[in-house]
Amino acid sequence: TTHTYRKGKIIDLKSNIDFIINEYKDIKNVILFDRKKDYKIDNLDSKYIVIDNLDGYNYIEPVIVESNDPLFVLYTSGTTGKPKGIVHSTGGYLVYVANTLKWGFNLGYDSIWWCTADIGWITGHSYVVYAPLTLGVSSFIYEGAPDYPDPSKWWALIEKYKITEFYTSPTALRMFMRYPLEYIKKHNLSSLRVLGSVGEPINPEVWVWYFENIGNSVCPIIDTWWQTETGGFMIAPFMGIIPLKPGFASLPFPGVVVDVVDENGSSLNANEKGFLVIKKPWPGLMKTILNDEEKYNQIYWSKFKGWYCPGDYAIKDENGYIQLLGRADEVIKIAGHRIGTFEVESAILENHKVAEAAVVGVPDEIKGEVINAFVVLKQEFNHLKDNVNIHNEIKQTVRDVMGPVVIIDKIFIVDKLPKTRSGKIMRRLLKAVLLGKELGDTTTLEDEASIEEVKHAYQELKQSLNK
Repeated sequence: TTHTYRKGKIIDLKSNIDFIINEYKDIKNVILFDRKKDYKIDNLDSKYIVIDNLDGYNYIEPVIVESNDPLFVLYTSGTTGKPKGIVHSTGGYLVYVANTLKWGFNLGYDSIWWCTADIGWITGHSYVVYAPLTLGVSSFIYEGAPDYPDPSKWWALIEKYKITEFYTSPTALRMFMRYPLEYIKKHNLSSLRVLGSVGEPINPEVWVWYFENIGNSVCPIIDTWWQTETGGFMIAPFMGIIPLKPGFASLPFPGVVVDVVDENGSSLNANEKGFLVIKKPWPGLMKTILNDEEKYNQIYWSKFKGWYCPGDYAIKDENGYIQLLGRADEVIKIAGHRIGTFEVESAILENHKVAEAAVVGVPDEIKGEVINAFVVLKQEFNHLKDNVNIHNEIKQTVRDVMGPVVIIDKIFIVDKLPKTRSGKIMRRLLKAVLLGKELGDTTTLEDEASIEEVKHAYQELKQSLNK
């Protein structure tokens, strides 16, 4: 399309396509939709086929392909490095993505399903487009920001369109937690039957807030763990009929065999931290990384021979419930203890003045690593941003929750955190700023202003320490 709209502004999209056409000469044609004829089309390349009316349609006979033929290539979010082009097959992916939506949320023909994800990312691709269409379910799509013209926008849409199942990210929920509850309470959300979470592990504090304030303490929360690479949910509460546990993605889906193991691949006891592995194949498994079979084998299959290693750190409780603790390469090592970013961030959120938090480990000569935290305060506590007492208060909260081993070295209060457009916090950028290193690939960064604010907060703290 020529453009989109966000927060009352026209966002140009065609210039991005112009750039791609110039870069990749093999592109033969691009179908361009002129949305409302309110966009001036300049320098129209001959490769464009312009349409300005979507009324009516012609039936096109589908092309029959082999089940293992590629269906699409989609790139990972780039939280830990350069995005990877993931190739999914036609048959396996479609079978898996449709059934996981059915099994996870128990959708019916009367469902009005809303997945808030951008369709350019795997969650939107899978659970806005492919799965609902395959199941014949009504899929609600909203174009625009969640907090424009005010933070009640999503709740107003749920009330107006009688949404029955709602699937969003912990990142979005933490943003809403910054605002007064009045924005939610003025809307009737009684049409909701099931809630869902995707993108990052959902902190127990956020889970409870979601359950109580959006689900009115009656809607089960389907906390889903999966990846671009897996092609659908892998761990989630099956239809919400098993007991729920805040902060835990719960049990693997039927046919999915997972374990938590140590560095040597040995199964760990309950509540011991280790690497999540998947021991058996499943239909939605990616085919490969585009043009890089060697990298595919090295990243996912080399650490534990014959097992898929997603790169996540986790624990399994006495009932087999899985809790994701963050990326394994983001685990912080303090004086011999391995601590997941999720654990520390959840502890910070125990402080009622905090809306969002991201932590990273930085090198320390004595302890190996120390924790630096970036914190976003709730709206009503923004006036405390420059108050040193809030720093001490947050540090004490973490100490009270996690014990004396976990000590926050420095805290940076910011208004926003750098996130991908799929809602994941880009901790590697935070670490790069702290260590004075190159930021690396930032093509998936949602708001470049966020990283500039992080740099500014860091410089301010450095200056205050040098006084």
